[in-house]
Amino acid sequence: MLTQTAVGAFLLSSPWWVYFVVAGIILSGYLAVKYSIEDKRTEQEWIENEGNIYMKRLEEERERRRISKG
Repeated sequence: MLTQTAVGAFLLSSPWWVYFVVAGIILSGYLAVKYSIEDKRTEQEWIENEGNIYMKRLEEERERRRISKG
């Protein structure tokens, strides 16, 4: 049944090392997507942290100005 399709015939007539190449391509794609998502998540956390630091500085500056005027 596998030999009735073009893909099946190709796989059965291929040398053994082709399987490793195909597996390597699939693994490489999977890892690229996995680490891309992880990197995006880490970058978003860093951006949020920097934003919180900036907002804290703004609030401290407002408080300092309010005290110096009052």
